[in-house]
Amino acid sequence: MKRAGLIGFGIQRSLTPAMHMREGAAQGFDYQYELIDLAERNLSPDALADLLAEAEARGFCGLNITYPCKQKVLPLLHEMSVDAQKLGAVNTVVLRDGRRVGHNTDWWGFAEGLRRQLPEADLSSVVQIGAGGAGAATAFAILQMGAAALTVFDLDGARARELAGIMGGLFPNAVVRGGIDLDAAMAKATGLVHATPMGMDKHPGLPLPAELLNPPLWVAEIVYFPLDTALVKAARDRGCRVANGGGMAVFQAVGAFSLFTGLEPDVDRMLNHFQQLTGGSDTALARMA
Repeated sequence: MKRAGLIGFGIQRSLTPAMHMREGAAQGFDYQYELIDLAERNLSPDALADLLAEAEARGFCGLNITYPCKQKVLPLLHEMSVDAQKLGAVNTVVLRDGRRVGHNTDWWGFAEGLRRQLPEADLSSVVQIGAGGAGAATAFAILQMGAAALTVFDLDGARARELAGIMGGLFPNAVVRGGIDLDAAMAKATGLVHATPMGMDKHPGLPLPAELLNPPLWVAEIVYFPLDTALVKAARDRGCRVANGGGMAVFQAVGAFSLFTGLEPDVDRMLNHFQQLTGGSDTALARMA
């Protein structure tokens, strides 16, 4: 039997366990995947070291890491993949032979989901809201996909500028800056990436005024529970093309499954399972299969 888990805050609606365990069953082995919810256990991210040790003691093969721990986990690792080092954020930790190896499957998951949902997205001028662990992954992804300009906003302006500086160093041919005036940036934007927890059940609301969502702008979301966040609904209502958070959810799981088990998952099978779990009616998800 293989055992893995997800550490994060307010993750009871996560579909990651179901995706992993269904794929494990389809490949013929017993695979248990648990939620380790800081909110349910009344713990803070300061408990992360103890939770990693607990998982190791129980024989876990790996852990997924989500908000608010993707950067806090870094000093607790023995090594990191090249991508994770560049991003300064980890969402997947492989536990093997007494060592903790950090990876980042978020950036590829986001890129693949966006590519499949909005294959003709104009990447000439992208605005991103959020500069945390998920924001590092989406910024890296959008620049890796060829974005010419990226403006990063965050409630913590210094954090936005720091991320912009890191990404500018990794992608010197792109214009990457920390944002100051959101209205002005949105007026020139061809696309919007949302990379904060806002829109989740425990963080309801819009990350920006709906009036700033105007076609031909496209909007990419990372939150997937619920799949139709306030941002997704507002963007669709105003005529914008939308990539929901389902793409990142599925493809980061595809990458993590491979790292945890050493087996290649069936991508179409995992996409179809995700559609079943979310009701099976989303046309953007159908286009990904």
